[in-house]
Amino acid sequence: MGEWKAVAGGSLAGLVRDTATLADAREAMQGLVETIWRLRQPDGCPWDREQTHASIAKNMIEEAYEAVDCIEADDIVHLREELGDVLMQVVLHAQIAADAGAFTLEDVANDINEKLIRRHPHVFGEAAADGADEVLALWDSVKVAEKAVKDERAASAGERPEGLLDGVPRALPALMQAQKVSRKAAALGFEWESVDAVWEKVAEERAEYEREEPGGAAREMEFGDMLFALVNVARKDGIDAESALRASTAKFRARWAAMEEAAFEQGVALESLSTDELDDLWDRAKVREV
Repeated sequence: MGEWKAVAGGSLAGLVRDTATLADAREAMQGLVETIWRLRQPDGCPWDREQTHASIAKNMIEEAYEAVDCIEADDIVHLREELGDVLMQVVLHAQIAADAGAFTLEDVANDINEKLIRRHPHVFGEAAADGADEVLALWDSVKVAEKAVKDERAASAGERPEGLLDGVPRALPALMQAQKVSRKAAALGFEWESVDAVWEKVAEERAEYEREEPGGAAREMEFGDMLFALVNVARKDGIDAESALRASTAKFRARWAAMEEAAFEQGVALESLSTDELDDLWDRAKVREV
């Protein structure tokens, strides 16, 4: 703790306050670990004892998205609860692994701590980075270096090195996966020179899309290529494509709810309105946002 503070440059007053906070957090975390351990004991909870990594895999995704919903709604009260649910998933998976003799929560914590220190050489090392963009570039370069070390170990063992994109989970939402894949490729130099060049690629993909027959598999694939190109426009402009689309979808939902409210006040149902009438309600909903 003292060594970390020396690196961080904290004051003595801050050290005392942070030490007390860390002690409380350590005690609370230990309590959670012991609760999960107890639930998995022979005389614990039958449901918890039966769970495997596979059986609760979807729970991790669901809990994470519920936490994201709270963040986007700026719902701090419920965010606290949802982060607890996410943390419970982490501890439960670690306990399942510990019961099988695979790894422990201590291993998980040590691994991520070492990774964070390794990937922040501008904080814990001699590297320099001014601004978030330089930090991301540094992060990518460190990951490329890490992969080179892994590849060398694999080659020495006569094994096939891990592919550059193998570490990107295929279960990620499509836009998020596309952004991570393209970012990894760009880190190795497979990149457009400018945003304008990516827009030219978007136009090229659109032309290919329009040449295909409607309803066919080829047209669907070309539409995917067009989306992939647009994701790279976002990446080049420093925009998170997944977050941008979520925000736009949330805006659409809010406007639609406003349309339903207006229709209810008029004593009519949306499905009974003409396209022009729906457009009028839409425009009114947009005006209310200003």
